[in-house]
Amino acid sequence: MTTVTAAGEIPLPPAPFRSSVMQIEPQWIDYNGHLNMAYYNVMFDRAIDEMWLQLGIGPAYMKERHCSTFTAECHVRYLREIHLGDPVQISVYLLGTDEKRLHTFEEMRHATEGWLSATSENLSLHIDMQARKVAPFPPEIRTRAQAIAGSHAAMPRPEGIGRNVAMPSK
Repeated sequence: MTTVTAAGEIPLPPAPFRSSVMQIEPQWIDYNGHLNMAYYNVMFDRAIDEMWLQLGIGPAYMKERHCSTFTAECHVRYLREIHLGDPVQISVYLLGTDEKRLHTFEEMRHATEGWLSATSENLSLHIDMQARKVAPFPPEIRTRAQAIAGSHAAMPRPEGIGRNVAMPSK
């Protein structure tokens, strides 16, 4: 369901945000017969690009305001193989935001069967592209990001948020 911001003007995307359905490209399949690990990130990135449009920080924002986002940190978990022909859809949760950062969690699922293939937790930084430095979001983008994060906070938190890489305990 789409909700409306406190300002009452711009509808918020559904919580969580859902990407368009994507298809695996044949050249992305590795010699093991499944999606190569690098292309999971490509698909997660495409979903983030779709959500950034809803947030108002897509390509037009970069062109007009000379600002963008860079990924500062990423943690991907590979849970179940994806193969050529499998349709994929990604859910994106905006977990938190402040004046310069966005914390997201993404779930890649088989688009028709619903099973979870992979997750990606990310920290993105807002960048002034002319100075090539981290910079605060404009107030209207920060307000929108906070509204979206608020709507996503009402959702059950997906399993896997905050995980780190470590050997299993004995």
